Amino acid sequence: MMSRLATSTAKCVRAPVLSSALRSSAPARALSASAEVASGISFQLSPELLELQELARKFTANEIIPKAAHHDRTGEYPTEILKKAWEVGLLNLHIPETFGGMGLGVLSCAIVSEELAYGCTGIQTAAEANGLAQAPLIVGGSESLNKKYLGRMTEEPLMCAYCVTEPIAGSDVAGIQTKAEKKGDKWIINGSKMWITNGGKANWFFVLARTDPTASTGKAFTGFVVDADTPGITIGKKEINMGQRASDTRGITFEDVVVPEENVVGAVGKGFGLAMEAFNTTRPLVAAAAVGLARRALEEATSYSLERKTMGKPIAEHQAVAFMLADMAIGVETARNIVWKASWQRDAGQKNTWAASVAKAYASEVANKCAADAVQIFGGNGFNSEYPVEKLMRDAKIFMIYEGTSQIQRLIISRGVLDAAKSK
Repeated sequence: MMSRLATSTAKCVRAPVLSSALRSSAPARALSASAEVASGISFQLSPELLELQELARKFTANEIIPKAAHHDRTGEYPTEILKKAWEVGLLNLHIPETFGGMGLGVLSCAIVSEELAYGCTGIQTAAEANGLAQAPLIVGGSESLNKKYLGRMTEEPLMCAYCVTEPIAGSDVAGIQTKAEKKGDKWIINGSKMWITNGGKANWFFVLARTDPTASTGKAFTGFVVDADTPGITIGKKEINMGQRASDTRGITFEDVVVPEENVVGAVGKGFGLAMEAFNTTRPLVAAAAVGLARRALEEATSYSLERKTMGKPIAEHQAVAFMLADMAIGVETARNIVWKASWQRDAGQKNTWAASVAKAYASEVANKCAADAVQIFGGNGFNSEYPVEKLMRDAKIFMIYEGTSQIQRLIISRGVLDAAKSK
């Protein structure tokens, strides 16, 4: 019988330090967004992407899986794991080469996200939150701003955070009340943010604030980079969540926080567009993480079903269980395909908002279904914290909530369907 948490999926494999290949030399360039976009349809990953996938897979097996249960039980932030991920080149993958990064595309990042999330989605979320905060700068930040804030992320293992959600404004981003007022050559920010991933660990925040109280949504908001040690910032308590407990989630309060003009991201009044554009990069990555969790649930359930016996044979040989495994496999494969499509579209410079929403909605629900089915296959053991699948079930739920609820994704998807029909 399996040894509970020490399952076969947690075999300790030594993860090599990311070769100079993926940190600074030719293969890194080969993995850039433009290089990932090939003509025609192919489901075969390039040798460079396979190398990146294998690196992330070995890192997960060696560094994440053996420690995931500890971080889930204690809520301890995975500082050492994230530091090692930075050292081998698995953090901040989006940052352009101009600012010291590798400039990898969304497909590359999706492949890494799936592998890290296979080990622990709480740890993966902490890592990918950097990408979310960085995305508005990559889209619209000035060269000097990006050199200062993106550049420092490549010099040492720092974290950053995306401060958009508020206590009364989650899916309704247009309802944000945090305001920034111009006084001379400075901006003064006042307001409160909530559910901020990496909130207590960030070196800097991307903050969306209302700068014109009378303007329409598209012109009312501006994005700012705010150093986390700026006077007037209060970091709230770490929230104890149902799942993904390794992630650091907090409220952040801004009280007369002074921000220099040069820390405006893009143009004044264009922050809402920047924040939404960032989701076209990050939603496929959240979906990729959901695929990683779903795949873990499938593999844990499969292994268990081959070992657990009832009525004289492994439960995998009972059709009821075998069909559950089949449905899980269908979900994992199809979810990954739409994730890769949404990622490829972004790398190709195509509008991917619709595909990103399909990926986010579908993969998040596949993850929840696979986790629930894994618990069912484990039976009573699945309900016990000494086995891995109850954590998967708790971790899965947030995928249907953060970075746009499943209902918001369906709103975007349905509008796309109707707009296409009306344009014919």
